[in-house]
Amino acid sequence: MYAWLFRRLPGPLWVRILLAVLVVAALVVALFGWGFPALAPYLPFDDGMVGATEPPDPAR
Repeated sequence: MYAWLFRRLPGPLWVRILLAVLVVAALVVALFGWGFPALAPYLPFDDGMVGATEPPDPAR
């Protein structure tokens, strides 16, 4: 898949490398800006309770 994408990028090798780095940087920015914050309410990583006898309150 990555080879297919790299072959489809225009220009000489240095331009393709620069474009690939820019695409990866844009993907990282998009994930940290919109993707992860949208998923954060559904992930239980902020509970911090190990071995609790009752489930945590989902209204927190």
